[in-house]
Amino acid sequence: MGYDRSTAMFSPDGRLFQVEYAFEAVRRGWTAIGVRVKEGVVLVAEKRRTAPLADMEQMEKIMKIDEHIGASSVGLGGDGRILIDYARLVAIRHRLLYGERISVEYLTRQVCDVMQSYTQFGGVRPFGVAIILGGVDDRGPALFVAEPSGQYFGYKAVALGSGSGQAYDVLEKEYNEDMSLEDAIKLALKALLRSTEQKPTADLIEIGVIDVKTAQFRKLSKDERAKLLEQIQ
Repeated sequence: MGYDRSTAMFSPDGRLFQVEYAFEAVRRGWTAIGVRVKEGVVLVAEKRRTAPLADMEQMEKIMKIDEHIGASSVGLGGDGRILIDYARLVAIRHRLLYGERISVEYLTRQVCDVMQSYTQFGGVRPFGVAIILGGVDDRGPALFVAEPSGQYFGYKAVALGSGSGQAYDVLEKEYNEDMSLEDAIKLALKALLRSTEQKPTADLIEIGVIDVKTAQFRKLSKDERAKLLEQIQ
């Protein structure tokens, strides 16, 4: 009975139920997709209208971490906001201290160190969020996912959230590491549309891109998103 009430208590079969509950929060979150190709990295995320008068343009699901890194959180929004702010702080400290941009993997590891620390102390709970971090560093394009347990993995393509199963079906069938960045955007968008039941509009989708040539993160405008939706449909 008490094994699911404490982060610091293992069940007899070696499970931490609080961590598993955090993963469940991620599985119930809004869908986000990341795709890495030789020309760069693409992040695509859905937004859901939480109130009739909600301003969807002010709702961010894809955020800029540094000039060369973007991220999207899936799960509890408040937890994601805190970790995104922490990632920004780590990135700017690294740039000021060493005079160079931080690598995507090192940044992911720093975020995961914080997430893992919240799985081993009483009186706290794990972060109910997973974060997709994508960018272009000295090693080239990189795509990682920081999990609630504090573990992280690198991916060529990944989908998180409530529609991840349907999105993975598309990614596994059509992904090609040699595809162009534009094709990667269309693939990620196609996978997202397959995973959601809501009517796709430019207001309900966000797209972030980091091109190898410029190593600069940018978010596509509403007109660009609308044009891509027309091409996909």
